Amino acid sequence: MIKRFISYYRPHWKLFLLDMICAFSIAVIDLLYPVATRKAINDLIPNGKLRPLLIMCGILAILFIVKFVCNYIVDCWGHIVGVRMEYDMRKELFSHIQNLSFNYFDNNKTGHIMSRIVNDLRDITELAHHGPEDLFISLIMIVGSFFILITIEWRLTLIIFLFIPIMAWFGIIKRRKMLESFRRQRREIANVNSRLENSIAGIRVSKSFTNEEFEMEKFNTGNIAFKDSREGAFKIMAEFSAGIQLFSNTLDVVVLSLGGIFAYNKIISVGDLVAYILYVNYFLQPIKKLAQFIQQYQDGMSGFERFTEVMDIQPDIYDKENALQLENINGKIELKNVTFSYTDSNEKILSNISYTINPGETLALVGPSGGGKTTLCHLIPRFYDVDSGEILIDDINIADIELKSLRQNIGVVQQDVFLFTGTIKENILYGKIDATDEEVVKAAKSANIHDFIMSLPNGYDTYIGEKGAKLSGGQKQRISIARVFLKDPSILILDEATSALDNENEIIIQKSLELLSKGRTTIVIAHRLTTIRNADKIIVLTDEGIMEQGHHKDLMQKDGLYAKLYNSQFREEVFEKMPN
Repeated sequence: MIKRFISYYRPHWKLFLLDMICAFSIAVIDLLYPVATRKAINDLIPNGKLRPLLIMCGILAILFIVKFVCNYIVDCWGHIVGVRMEYDMRKELFSHIQNLSFNYFDNNKTGHIMSRIVNDLRDITELAHHGPEDLFISLIMIVGSFFILITIEWRLTLIIFLFIPIMAWFGIIKRRKMLESFRRQRREIANVNSRLENSIAGIRVSKSFTNEEFEMEKFNTGNIAFKDSREGAFKIMAEFSAGIQLFSNTLDVVVLSLGGIFAYNKIISVGDLVAYILYVNYFLQPIKKLAQFIQQYQDGMSGFERFTEVMDIQPDIYDKENALQLENINGKIELKNVTFSYTDSNEKILSNISYTINPGETLALVGPSGGGKTTLCHLIPRFYDVDSGEILIDDINIADIELKSLRQNIGVVQQDVFLFTGTIKENILYGKIDATDEEVVKAAKSANIHDFIMSLPNGYDTYIGEKGAKLSGGQKQRISIARVFLKDPSILILDEATSALDNENEIIIQKSLELLSKGRTTIVIAHRLTTIRNADKIIVLTDEGIMEQGHHKDLMQKDGLYAKLYNSQFREEVFEKMPN
């Protein structure tokens, strides 16, 4: 773990080296001051050596100016090293999460993922800066002080250093408790983030059901748990800090009392005693630094551990070596004995499904919920991998195709439209980031949304709110269709794209979808069966597999499951249109 953490210093080794050189210079200058004080009190001042005294003071003044510069570099650029390391880790983590498979997002809450990216790395800066620096300075100060102290009075030095094993034992015990408290704190803040994200995303639902107090109670439960974990962490930190301070104060008393006895008995001079007291203070400084470092280490490393947990997760879906590129594809799709079940369930969603869709054909998938229609559509762009069997595009197994190339050739329009916070233009451009304004306008016209956009005060630069909150369902759907027009894929998947719309919007969007489907291999998951009567092929898919297949007329004449579903829905639609 530590070796892995150290590896993040490599890109910034020049700044890190400068920081450590300055830290070393500060430690050396600090060690020189008591030597000069001892010399002045024992020799220069009693013997009236004014010139050497002034020269020594001048040298000390120059050294303190050097120390000032070094302190600035350490405090400024040392922290910058930490900030850049934190930036590198956060960038690497976000990039890694972008490459993880759908399974990861199915099993992890958004708030938890956000906490991993934002909160867990928050304390890395302090650890990255102060960790090596404090350890390095502390080592120099302890070793340097020990050798100088032992030359002044070895018996007193040995007595003082007997305290170190006791302090180390105390620190190790508290370290374990601090580590667990910081881990718990990380978990609880992740839970708070998750509840907060969920509650804000569903604010319209909670208000419509007047459940604000219930949401407050849910949030407060997590908030109390986080508060308790923080309080527990601070209690252990306080025990640790207070204990170290007690040891330090005890050492002060020991040095003052024993040093006074030694001076009274003429074992050491007054100048030596003053120098000794100064060096003991310098000796105590690294002890306090080490205490502070342990706190920073536990806080920072608990976050780094959670960072590495995510970084060690390997995506389930990945490119094979020498994966193929899809170019100028015809759009033939073939399923051969496809079987699939989700990782957290042993139940087969799809079992031995075989079917061929010819280039340019429109295939409609219908059937009751839970039959695997959407799952089947998720398998074609490899959002999930099949358990067994294979899916081929133009006779190439999709597992052999580069993921980016595969998905660039597939356009998906879903029932639940997701728009990014930003402008209309930015959301349409998501279909092709480098598209021109003319291409954006053409896509919007094809999706029957251009006239509406131009009626807005800011046109294509209109801000649509978070997730398109300022737009209606039909407007959001048409923007998502414009996005696919701009992408211009060879294969199109329509996952109940009009099921949540009113009749007027459905007619408008259906025309756009028909235009979008022309010349493309299209798979349609249909809620309203009247919209797929002209499909080249219709498959009735249930949890038992493919029950029926054929053209609309053939299936109606067969008077099977499809005919029952169609007639039942047709009667409902007629009844809805009847005047009251």
